[in-house]
Amino acid sequence: MGTWDTGPFDNDVAADFGGKLDALPQDQRAAAIREALSEAAECDDYLDEVIGTHAIAAAALVARELADGAHFVSPAYGPQQPLPPLPPELKALAIAAIDRTVAADSEIAEEWGDPLEETAWYQGTLKLRAALAPE
Repeated sequence: MGTWDTGPFDNDVAADFGGKLDALPQDQRAAAIREALSEAAECDDYLDEVIGTHAIAAAALVARELADGAHFVSPAYGPQQPLPPLPPELKALAIAAIDRTVAADSEIAEEWGDPLEETAWYQGTLKLRAALAPE
């Protein structure tokens, strides 16, 4: 996977996910976002890097649409086509997907190192989570 920074769309897999959303009819985009979040949130086994990457990208789109988190989505690599209105319950699913993605048995988390080291990826991902679940 080509990675150029630590943001949700700063790698080839996430950029491809944005392109996949653009290729779908608008009425299918929310379902694709839900599917990406659900696949990660409901994973009971070791979480594959691609699934985790899609989940983080999908969570960033939920934050952009429902939690004033536009800064989480790269205008160059995120979807270029507008999303339909996203249902508010996707916020809770996005939080669950993030929590699963940063868990110890996640390939993407393993690649970014120990969360106790507070890497830029972990810090950015935790900021994304906080945008979805403000105190």
